[in-house]
Amino acid sequence: MTSSEATTSPESMTSREEMTSQEAMTSPAPPAPLSPTLSFPLAHRAQLAARAAAAQLRVRFRGLTSGSSWRSFGDIRAALERPGTPISEYVVRHWQEDAFFGEQFLSGVNPVLLRRCRRLPPNFPVSEAVVAPSLGPATSLRREMEEGRLFLADYALLEGLPTGDIGGHPQFVAAPLCLLWLSPRGRLLPVAIQLSQRPGPGSPIFGPGGGGWALAKLWVRNAHFVLHEMVTHLLHGHFLAEAFAVATHRLPAAHPVHQLLLPHLRFTFHINVLARETLLSPGGVIDQATAVGREGTLALVARGVAALTFRELCVPEDVAERDVGDIPGYHYRDDALEIWDAIHSYVEGIVALFYAEDGEVAEDEELQEWVGEIFTYGLLGNEKSGFPSKLHSRPELVKFLTMIIFCCSARHAAVNSGQYDYAAWMPNTPGTMQRPPPAGDTEATEELLVATMPSPRATGALLGLLSVVSYEGGEPRPLGSRSQDLFLGSAPGSLLAAFRRRLRDTSERIRARNAALELPYPYLEPSVVQESISI
Repeated sequence: MTSSEATTSPESMTSREEMTSQEAMTSPAPPAPLSPTLSFPLAHRAQLAARAAAAQLRVRFRGLTSGSSWRSFGDIRAALERPGTPISEYVVRHWQEDAFFGEQFLSGVNPVLLRRCRRLPPNFPVSEAVVAPSLGPATSLRREMEEGRLFLADYALLEGLPTGDIGGHPQFVAAPLCLLWLSPRGRLLPVAIQLSQRPGPGSPIFGPGGGGWALAKLWVRNAHFVLHEMVTHLLHGHFLAEAFAVATHRLPAAHPVHQLLLPHLRFTFHINVLARETLLSPGGVIDQATAVGREGTLALVARGVAALTFRELCVPEDVAERDVGDIPGYHYRDDALEIWDAIHSYVEGIVALFYAEDGEVAEDEELQEWVGEIFTYGLLGNEKSGFPSKLHSRPELVKFLTMIIFCCSARHAAVNSGQYDYAAWMPNTPGTMQRPPPAGDTEATEELLVATMPSPRATGALLGLLSVVSYEGGEPRPLGSRSQDLFLGSAPGSLLAAFRRRLRDTSERIRARNAALELPYPYLEPSVVQESISI
């Protein structure tokens, strides 16, 4: 392949300098108009506007436009316990159960956090007495760790984040540690929760059945929401996809990487512009409905960039590194691995058509500029991330392209599509907390539980948003459709046909599995996984 000076497409609106600044990424200043090939068509915009208007009517009908606190849990039920989706109704029935709390780490909307715990962190001094009622007399904490049946959810990234205020009231967020146990019945159960990264008299460890257990779980669910929305979803999904898109649009249109990735970047710029205008602008939904607000979100995104690794975005390596390959009922893992393998096989075939050997990859100057730009402006040149700044071989290129396609399609579907399902019943996924974490069991009363939950107005702002963004708008473009396919010829066509067959087989397996489940996991069923981040 011949190399030439990389060109800048007129469709690339974001400068390299803009990509290096978190503030620029969230600037409320009006952006330049998008090219028609990158922006939503009129019908798509009209559909989104109609859906948003309907969401606001539902919020008003439920009385969620005012009020700084709930008077009782009965008021929460009256406002929120209405017919919803099948999954949201399941959540209403089961949200207080420890088994459902644990299941959400496997098949909820942030299914990439849990990792096996073979040794307790030094800042999480769980005692045998705390977990003995859960584990039973036939075993011990040490034995369960040694045999690999304990898992950890650590929210350290949230420690010390700035928080905002809503309606003149300060909001709070914790940085919990949560220990979970895989029981002999195959259920993942929480057995110990500490609401701080710093143990001590003011940071008790809560256990099942003890005072404050329900409130401790509520704090974990709030931390889970914050980490999911601002890092797993916003950063790993939308912001990274924009970095991929900017670099890819600078490639010549004839370059095979441009041709391969173009369908997976459709509307990414437009949806991110909308996010900056409506969510991340001062006074926007993030300020109205979340504990960390805009300032805390920007700080958390910056922390997320510093902590991001290439391995965590590559499904096989992520599963291996978190050591979660054998947990039963981990539907995200099973579906994600299958889709990753299908994408990898397709990309491997396409790369082989254009690069006969490794040397051709290393010598492609346009390709090296492309990956270097992503490393420099998307990862801020962080060598500890493990992201490549150069590509030396065909396998390296295949893996990198597979990661991009997976993140811009299946991974985003996994962390986006179930948001309303799991958050429509606010006590399961509170966006903010109105009281500080309890410093002891005696403080953790039911009255404090209700007073800690988000206000009706904050609840309404979040539900109005999630009822819109959890569902795709416009014409569906599922993974494998290649809606903007530029590859011509029988060889690419054969590879695409094989890719589609594998996705159809995965769809059939997932549908058959879900038909037998009380709580299905539909978010990675390929026929509903969109090929790009467009919502």
